[in-house]
Amino acid sequence: MTKQTPVQHDALVNGVRLTYFERNPTARGAHPTLLFAHANGYHARIWDHIIARLPSYHSIAVDQRGHGRSEKRRITHWRQLIEDIAALVEALHLERIVAIGHSMGGHAIIGAAALCPHRFARLIAIDPVIGPRESYEGESSAPLPEGGVHPASRRHNHFTSAESMAARLLGKGSFAKFDAQMLHDYCEHGLLPDPSGDGFVLACPPEIEASVYMTSRSNGAIYDAIRAIDIPTLILRAHEPEPSRGAMNFAASPTAPGLVQEFKHGREIYYPHLTHFIPMEIPDEVARLIAEEVDAASAQSRT
Repeated sequence: MTKQTPVQHDALVNGVRLTYFERNPTARGAHPTLLFAHANGYHARIWDHIIARLPSYHSIAVDQRGHGRSEKRRITHWRQLIEDIAALVEALHLERIVAIGHSMGGHAIIGAAALCPHRFARLIAIDPVIGPRESYEGESSAPLPEGGVHPASRRHNHFTSAESMAARLLGKGSFAKFDAQMLHDYCEHGLLPDPSGDGFVLACPPEIEASVYMTSRSNGAIYDAIRAIDIPTLILRAHEPEPSRGAMNFAASPTAPGLVQEFKHGREIYYPHLTHFIPMEIPDEVARLIAEEVDAASAQSRT
């Protein structure tokens, strides 16, 4: 397994500064480009362990707005996440993209593929946050009140080191099922120096994470995007929530069970034994599936 150090870039797109991490640019054009979009509260470098298993391909992993090293902007409507990705792939002139998105990242790549279909070859949406159609009734894009009201806004936000962060999370909730390297990368790259000069704070501020949750039903137009997509789309879906657990069960799948049927060329792999954090639990399997989709995209381009 080859672990390459990515090159960090910034791009001003859609009115926001996005940071992205690029690997193996010399392979661009020889194979489809891999584009990775992370989940809420995470960052582009969460994909490092998976990308290391795909060393032959050109890849771009993006810190979505408010996350990682990108500009700290609250999300007021999920359309912003889609337009950011679409603007980035246009600015970078990416072609034959095999896009991999987890959770909100899955929602974002699906919407972006509909906005610029000439850029995308295949999609892998890992437990995308797309609820049933009826869940978008009465959608709103109103900004959060200052400080937010979601429990995520009260997340612990000061650490002395990445090691102390990992020690705090180890064995707790869904983190107990994380691959060890995935947990390490989450902590190692998920902190920024505290502006006060004392220790570190989360690279995704809690109030921004909360703004994503609070606006998660703002984009009912995602179903229009799904209908417009005419490329193969693979859905990976985790176990369905138990009705008694309520909406705050972050370990369960947020994906509408019948979502795959909405796609013209959709297929699904269901993992009833896994939580929502599929890439963190089975990185080897996810990397294998990505390689298969790249091979299929390459073969299709030769026909």
